[in-house]
Amino acid sequence: MFKKLYLFVILSIISSGAAMAQASIDIHFNGMGFMDNREYKPYVLRSRTYSGVRTQLDLGLNIDSLNHFIVGANGIHEFGAQPYFLKVDPVAYYSYTGKNWLFNAGAFPREGLLDNYPRALLNDTLRYYRPNVQGLLARYTNEHFTETGWIDWVSRQTDVEREQFLFGFAGKYRPSLNGPFYVSHYFFLEHDAGPGIAIPNDHIQDNGAAQVRLGLDFSHKTILDSLSIEAGGMLSLERTRGVDGFQKPTGFVASAYLSWKRFALFDEFYKGQGHHILYGDSFYEKKTYNRLDIIYTPFLYKRVKGQFILSLHQTPGFAGSNQEAFRVTVDLGRQTLLRFKD
Repeated sequence: MFKKLYLFVILSIISSGAAMAQASIDIHFNGMGFMDNREYKPYVLRSRTYSGVRTQLDLGLNIDSLNHFIVGANGIHEFGAQPYFLKVDPVAYYSYTGKNWLFNAGAFPREGLLDNYPRALLNDTLRYYRPNVQGLLARYTNEHFTETGWIDWVSRQTDVEREQFLFGFAGKYRPSLNGPFYVSHYFFLEHDAGPGIAIPNDHIQDNGAAQVRLGLDFSHKTILDSLSIEAGGMLSLERTRGVDGFQKPTGFVASAYLSWKRFALFDEFYKGQGHHILYGDSFYEKKTYNRLDIIYTPFLYKRVKGQFILSLHQTPGFAGSNQEAFRVTVDLGRQTLLRFKD
């Protein structure tokens, strides 16, 4: 697969040779500061505060308007930690950006690509501690339909390290551009195989989940800036190969989002069987769960956004779970450094 990918990249460069007069080099910086305090009554050991800053700087070589090569780094510092950078993730990928198609190959940011997944499937701490996808992503978009498929390698198999990767797809269909109705879906599965040196009684495991939602979007059709309502079904998948078949708990999900100027409310509700989703929000292990986010954006400028979110979590038998988060994001956009001429 990787040989074919390298060949594709080489052919793209060769075929773009005549268009090198359009080539350019640009620079891009973005960052996020976060303070996220969690007081979870059902999960005392998971009640902690996440705080720090994450910064990304990269350079892009634009062969033409379609073919791009980006290299850089994304580092995280947790407040009070030593050494300064807890971890630095490389950014290095090829990107094809056509009229309907987007294709990324390498280590590239998940922000803007997979951050729309429900938290039941992919939890929000991935934004802090796993900012990149390491693998492939393809997206097709037209005026009615969007579909994204992806694969993300978590761990490469060695004698002692396990082979782990995630793959999935997500999309939305809106039959009428002027109508409020749409259908969205999300799916992912983690494949977890053992290390090269076999461990006794160890087995390959699969873990993932899916949601299908029907939605109504009334944004800019009321006095509110945004108003959307969704409802649908949820299924999770878990098995240990050679021990059991797929366990498939199901349930009902619903959400509502509204915003007016600098204020917003987002409510999520779940009812059904409990789920064990390794990359999902742990509250969905409960059979009933509701989360209300009260959102205030104190400052919002062209390239800077500051947002405070108070989250109230409710599960049967556990009252008073709450979460307070404040995030500041900065994105300076891509700035051209150099243009090549004939």
